[in-house]
Amino acid sequence: MRIAGLASGMDIDSIVKDLMRAERMPLDKLKQKKQILEWQRDDYRAINTQLLSFRDKLAQLKLTSNYRARTTSSSNDAYVSATATSGASQASYSISEVTQLASAATRVNAAPISLTNPTGALATQELGNGFSWKQGVVEAKTVKVKADKEEITLTETLAAGESPSIKVNGKTLVVQTDSNAELKANEVRVGTNGVLEFGTALKKDDLVKIDYVIDEKTVKFDYTGDNENPLKTWSVGATWLATATITIDDGTTIEVKREHADGDGNVAIGNYGSINLNTGVILFNPERKTDTNIEVSYTQNYSSFELNTHTSKGAVNEKIFITGSDSLNSVIRKVNESDAGVTMFYDSFTNRVTLTRKETGDFNPGVGNEITVTGTFMEEVLKFNADSKETGGENAMFTINGLTTERTSNTFDMNGVTFTLKQKFDAETIEPATISIANDTNQVFENIKEFVNQYNELIAEISGKLNEERHRSYKPLTDDEREELSDKQQEKWEEMAKSGLLKGDPLLSGVLTNMRLDMSSVVETNGLFSQLASIGISTTSNYLDGGKLQINEAKLKEAIEQDPDSVESLFRSDGSTSDLGIIHKLYNTVDASLNRLREKAGRATSTNQQFSIGRELLNVDKSIDRFEDKMKITEDRYWRQFTAMEKAIQRANQQSMFLMNQFGGM
Repeated sequence: MRIAGLASGMDIDSIVKDLMRAERMPLDKLKQKKQILEWQRDDYRAINTQLLSFRDKLAQLKLTSNYRARTTSSSNDAYVSATATSGASQASYSISEVTQLASAATRVNAAPISLTNPTGALATQELGNGFSWKQGVVEAKTVKVKADKEEITLTETLAAGESPSIKVNGKTLVVQTDSNAELKANEVRVGTNGVLEFGTALKKDDLVKIDYVIDEKTVKFDYTGDNENPLKTWSVGATWLATATITIDDGTTIEVKREHADGDGNVAIGNYGSINLNTGVILFNPERKTDTNIEVSYTQNYSSFELNTHTSKGAVNEKIFITGSDSLNSVIRKVNESDAGVTMFYDSFTNRVTLTRKETGDFNPGVGNEITVTGTFMEEVLKFNADSKETGGENAMFTINGLTTERTSNTFDMNGVTFTLKQKFDAETIEPATISIANDTNQVFENIKEFVNQYNELIAEISGKLNEERHRSYKPLTDDEREELSDKQQEKWEEMAKSGLLKGDPLLSGVLTNMRLDMSSVVETNGLFSQLASIGISTTSNYLDGGKLQINEAKLKEAIEQDPDSVESLFRSDGSTSDLGIIHKLYNTVDASLNRLREKAGRATSTNQQFSIGRELLNVDKSIDRFEDKMKITEDRYWRQFTAMEKAIQRANQQSMFLMNQFGGM
């Protein structure tokens, strides 16, 4: 128990606080030391971040594209244009004529189709007398392979005569039906017991998508209810049913077919209720008992068709399944998203449909039929029958530098130059289009200038820290000092206290020295230039700049035009030590400096044990903990002493009062 001046009248609390303030001075110094270490750590890490960013820029400057920028010009851009990569040689090309532009193969259907609502379900529309739906159930299965050579099995029995569509990682495989044939790399076979056999073994994380048809599907449902909640409806989970065999409770089986349905798709199922074949929902009669067991085996209307196309990847065969719930728009989407490489288009004005290959060019030369379709839906409903017309794809044909040649696209690459043919022309009426490839001196100059600016920015940051004024009279604020200052005063004080913490730091000085040595080093380029100074890049005369660079722009541009290979080697040569380019040397120096800075100050994810300042912080924290424990003991001792004094004064006062009472009573 602490007695605060009740007997003595002294402000014991204030006295103890004043005494502890004096005792706490060494503790405040420890906390100030900790704060300074944390500020230094943060300053080092800020420099580390700037060096890391600069190193990333140096990595980009190793690329040849920074020193081999090319410019292109065309004498007749309306007919031929071109662009060049950094790998293109300085050259000139002449295209004297373009006799044919590349075009894509297109197949137009034979006549207007009977479909008039592209968004409506196919089952609700007139599709033509020559088309009839098949009956079965289209299923889809997607498997992500968990291990190499994993086995995939189809547990359902496939409908006879309807091969599945199987894709691995989006690529369609050829389904092999011969059980004795040796599978090719792009083939798959449905083996015994539904096991899929792949020509190329599956690998972990492969994605396998299988679309297939079964004869019918069976679903079951057992409902146990009560009188207050009788079963009213139940859905079989499928729409646009063609047939359904329904077994309820006592084994009563009722068969319904699409021709039994009314205009809304409803078919009565005895006295049990009705089923809507369009929605797949069973509606039970109100008097239906609550406990109900249901089994429904159903089929749907479906169809399939195949698209056969010739593309730059070779012949492609794509099988697509559709059901009565699909619309014309969804069919178009399936075609456009398939691997067939064609675009299907429906024109509502003419009520016609076209198929256009996405690639231009002739990929089935001398034969034609680059887009063929099979299947009654395509042939009878969408009218892609024998009367549909195909315009075959054509290659671009032209003469370049006297050589007549052709390409499958109007845009093509040749020796690092990308040409684009825009219009046909002949040599008699139009002047040849001359394409000139030259070194882009201005772009190379700008790339080098940007590098110098980035280097100077880094030098300025590091030099600023090395030369920053140190205000030793400004120590980190203690808790008591902070209470006496406003927020603005605290901010200003801390700004002064943080200043100059890395002044003259040997680690940062070493970074600058090594970078300056790299920038002034000699590189054996086997050309005209071996130092930055020889191409107009030198150190400024003001030593206070810390080694910043300055550019003689005229001299640099002249060097780039005179010997661009030598300039490139000076910067990015990756040979031995003697002919290692400036960028590579600087990259190695910055990388080594980053490692030293991390050893000194760590990174954001580092623990204090992993870097030197962190270990020093741990030692300071231990000293602070020990001193705070000591402060608690000291404060308790002061309070015990003052409490004893108060108790002694209290006893003395009691004795004095007793004596006064005794004397007063005589």
